[in-house]
Amino acid sequence: MMLLSIALSYSGFTALSLAMAKHQQELHGKAQAGPARMRVWGWLGWIALSAAFGLCVWNHGWALGPVLWLGALTAAGLMIAFGLYPYRPRWIVPLAWVLPIFGVAAALLP
Repeated sequence: MMLLSIALSYSGFTALSLAMAKHQQELHGKAQAGPARMRVWGWLGWIALSAAFGLCVWNHGWALGPVLWLGALTAAGLMIAFGLYPYRPRWIVPLAWVLPIFGVAAALLP
């Protein structure tokens, strides 16, 4: 479940970054999307981060869940930070779509 939380956090952070004009330009190399689409990216990002929080709390309870959620946020934030600037910024968006699928698969395996 922790891998799914990290994957959802990564996707949430990616969606939140796509809600900003600067990161739209860096990731896609074109002008920003319209304000409605930017708002949708923002909402999707917060929904994914909330789902990661709910998953951590549901799986580990209120005593440990929020702590693990902060760890998932940290891991996802580091992946975004290292991917966005020095390494492979073009891989960030495709990974945001693929990682939750692998996270669900890892959560369903015994």
